[in-house]
Amino acid sequence: MAVTISNRSEKLPLNNPAAAEIRKICLQLLGRREHSRRELLQKLRSKGYAGDDIQRVIDALAVDGWQSDQRFAESYARQRLEKGYGPLRIGNELRQRGIEEFDLDSVMEQLADSWDELLVRLYSRKYPAQDSMSRNEWARRSRFLLQRGFAGETVKALLQHLKIKLAS
Repeated sequence: MAVTISNRSEKLPLNNPAAAEIRKICLQLLGRREHSRRELLQKLRSKGYAGDDIQRVIDALAVDGWQSDQRFAESYARQRLEKGYGPLRIGNELRQRGIEEFDLDSVMEQLADSWDELLVRLYSRKYPAQDSMSRNEWARRSRFLLQRGFAGETVKALLQHLKIKLAS
């Protein structure tokens, strides 16, 4: 007699020791934090499990609501936004984790009115207010903001918004 993971999911016999072990590991990982489908797949493959077994277990967990790429993306984006990362970097990091399409703007709107507001907050936390600075100093600060994932046009608009004058 085969025992199943749940009534709603695809029937996956748990008398298959590998499937039961994969499910146990997945639930432990998902109990700590959200994981994307790709992350779970990579972690389990590195432990030597077969790809077909992993896919079936992850599919069953997704059907049962234990794993959700949408929930992972929202959680990950919110965390990165709160740490001061911009849309370019967060989007790239999500793609690396297997999330191809995600509405990052909807998560941002929960935390701020616009990307510009987030950029101003980040800049204000990191740097003291100044009316003027050298071009070298502004270039250094701009590089920091660009590395955080903000577009060049947005960083340039910040200079104008803060009304900073550049000294030669």
